[in-house]
Amino acid sequence: MSTDRENTKYEPKSTSSKTSYALIAVAAVVVALVVGGVLWQMNKDYPPVDDKVLAENASFIVGERTAPETIDVFEDFNCPHCKAFEEKSGAAIQAKVVAGQVRVRYHMLNFLDKESGSGDFSSRGAAAVLCVARNDNRDVFWKLHSQLFAKAGDDPSNADIAKLAAAAGASQASQTCIADGALVDEARGMADASSGQLENSTRGDIVTPTVLSAGTVVDGITDGPAWLDELIANPPKS
Repeated sequence: MSTDRENTKYEPKSTSSKTSYALIAVAAVVVALVVGGVLWQMNKDYPPVDDKVLAENASFIVGERTAPETIDVFEDFNCPHCKAFEEKSGAAIQAKVVAGQVRVRYHMLNFLDKESGSGDFSSRGAAAVLCVARNDNRDVFWKLHSQLFAKAGDDPSNADIAKLAAAAGASQASQTCIADGALVDEARGMADASSGQLENSTRGDIVTPTVLSAGTVVDGITDGPAWLDELIANPPKS
C-alpha cells in the first residue's frame, strides 16, 4: 500500500494574495496620511506674531516700558531644559532688567502637565506666578520662579507652593490665591494663547525654553548668557 500522502488536488497559492494586497494598500494609505500631514504642516499659513496678544497673556512682566529691548520667554515649570536655562541665564536676565536694558514677558506654558504625577503641576505653577503678579513685586516672582523649577520633581501641592511663595516674601493674598488654586483656569487660558503665538513664530514648533525678540526666535539661549549681550547689542528688526 502506498504511503504517499500527497494531495494531487493541492495547488500552492501565491503569497501575493488578496490579504497581502490589502495590507500593502493599508500601508500605502498610512504613508500617504503621514506625508500629507507633514506637507500640510509645512504649507500651513501661520499669521504674524501678535504683540498685543503676547503682552496680554504674559504670566509676569518685569522691566521698564522704556527699556530698549523687550523679550518674551516661554517656559514650562515641568521642563528640565527650562530649569537649566534659568540656572545659566536667569541671573543675567535679572541684572539686565535691573539695569534698565531689557523688559521681559514671561509666559508659563503647561503642555508638560501630563508629565507630573498630579497631571497639572505646570498649570498650577503658572497660576501661582499669576497670583504673585496680581499682588507682589518682581523680587517675589523671581524667588518663587526659581523655587518652582527646583521643586518640580516633587510635584508640590497647592499648599506646598503657597509655602514656597511665603518663603519668597509673597503677601497673604498671594498665598491664599495659590492655596485655593484660584487662577488655574485663567493660567491655562493664557498658556493656550501664548502657545498659539509661539507656534506662529516657529511655524508649528512649541518648544521650551524659547525666547522671542520682536516675534523672532533668539538662537543660542541654552549655551549660557552670551545670547543676551548679543541681543542687546544687535537687536532684530521688527
